[in-house]
Amino acid sequence: MQLQWQENVKLKSALEEIQLQFQETKALQIKEPEAAKNVAGHVAVIESDAAKKVAEHSVTQEVPVFDNELMAKLKAENQELMAQVSSLEMKFDETSKLSEEWLKQALDAESKIIELKTTMQKLEERVADMQHEDQVLRQQALLNTQVSRKVSPSSSQHMENGHLDPQNSSPKRKVVTDPMKRSQSGPLQEIVDDLITCVTKNVGFDKGVPVAAITIYKCLLNWKSFESERTSVFDRLIQMIGSAIEENEDKNDHLAYWLSNTSALLFLLQRCLKGNGASGSSSQLPPAPTSFLGRMAQGFRSSSTNLAADTFRQVEAKYPALLFKQQLTAIVEKIYGIIQENLKRELVPIISSCMQASKGSKGTASQSSEESVGSSPSVSHWSSVIECLDRLLSTLKENFVPPILAQKIFTQIFSIINVDLFNSLLLREEFCTFSNGEYVKSGLVEPELWHEQATEVYTGTSQDELKHTRQAIGFLVLHDKSKITYHEITNELCPVLSAQQRYRICTRYRDDDSNTLSVSPDVISRIKVLLTDDSNVDDSNSFLLEEDLSLLFSIDDIFGAFELKDFAVAKAPAELLHHQHFPFLQEQGHASA
Repeated sequence: MQLQWQENVKLKSALEEIQLQFQETKALQIKEPEAAKNVAGHVAVIESDAAKKVAEHSVTQEVPVFDNELMAKLKAENQELMAQVSSLEMKFDETSKLSEEWLKQALDAESKIIELKTTMQKLEERVADMQHEDQVLRQQALLNTQVSRKVSPSSSQHMENGHLDPQNSSPKRKVVTDPMKRSQSGPLQEIVDDLITCVTKNVGFDKGVPVAAITIYKCLLNWKSFESERTSVFDRLIQMIGSAIEENEDKNDHLAYWLSNTSALLFLLQRCLKGNGASGSSSQLPPAPTSFLGRMAQGFRSSSTNLAADTFRQVEAKYPALLFKQQLTAIVEKIYGIIQENLKRELVPIISSCMQASKGSKGTASQSSEESVGSSPSVSHWSSVIECLDRLLSTLKENFVPPILAQKIFTQIFSIINVDLFNSLLLREEFCTFSNGEYVKSGLVEPELWHEQATEVYTGTSQDELKHTRQAIGFLVLHDKSKITYHEITNELCPVLSAQQRYRICTRYRDDDSNTLSVSPDVISRIKVLLTDDSNVDDSNSFLLEEDLSLLFSIDDIFGAFELKDFAVAKAPAELLHHQHFPFLQEQGHASA
């Protein structure tokens, strides 16, 4: 623009000069007529020059048009470059996100590898400890067999945890003065009686810790019962717990109390007992313990008092203590199974009411009357199921049952519900209908809501156990099933169901309202091809689900459910806290306080 302005200035100056020359020429024409022709020629030259300059000025005026086109081209190229930069920036962002995701996955994989290695190490140490315990138990069983062969059949010696009572086996044998080895005489019998009388009752919990469990453990530790080769105190404790369970097998609150105490006591035994020469031996431990028992014992020891640390020290366990731990493990499993069976007996009659027979089938009169009133029978029956689950959940929480055991119980219960509902769908034709599918589907919302409200801390993934029923119901409530392809039913609608189960539900289905068809014959034939040649698809019950009666929890689950530091601050029951024969409980109570 500045160049154009300068050019305009030059042109104006030239025009002014031409005009001046023109005026001078006119004056000369007046003064000198003879020179007119020459002047005219001169004027023509001047005018020609002026015309050229004007033409140049016109060309100069057209330059901006050329600049606009160039600018437009430059702008277009600039926009294209900006688009390429933007595209590169987006690719860079995507690459950065992918890199971050890959880095996260790599870190997660590394973390899982470390976790798996740690778990494997713990399992190896656990197996080593179990093998040693098993060896001790086998050796003691063999020793008892050899001793029993030498004893006269007419003699009747008293047995203590698999051992002959030394007081009866040999009158000349000197009895060791360990207080727990005099369990058949004197004041020690009274002391054990006082302990059993106290813990037989519900002594409750202190800061969530089962009081009976920690009290029994501290007494056994103080009496050095774990290190005794002969003692009857373990037998008496097992008998006491067994009797308490058998007398109240139908009361889940009582069973939950003992499930909490026995699992806590089992945890303490596992953490603090070690077999003679086992991998957890203190003589074999380096400064930083690597064994499972060593790490856990050191990790949870309280630095507040030496007394608290001494309470949870590792001790050499003899045969009676190892046998007691095995018996206690069996009791925990037994209580778990009884609670599960109690809830099952309560739920099964209600679950059968969560199904609706098709119209015209027997037993639908009461359902029709309920529907005519405007109620929702499916939700009503499921509400009864939820009430049972709520009662058990509250009972388990009130008795501080480890959440991992609660998860396993509810997982087993939901599995039972799934088996009962699913098998009813496939066994009874009046249930394999569109209307019953809608009926059950409306009710299945209730356990899903309950699972969310109860939280996964106590229910885990128990909701997933209903997957067979949910997929079967999803098939029943589909409209126009004849358009479903083989791929859709096997991979999208019912991937969990077996070929027998898919064949059964497809061939048994009927629409009791509009009488629509099931899947196409081609789909059924393709499903039938997968069935084994030697099975009769019409009569065989291979499509039925079976209850998994195996325990869904391991003892290792219990070991991760408690922390030793919680037991360090728990107080003994008031009945024993100030008892003259239990001064160690009072000292530990003051230390924890």
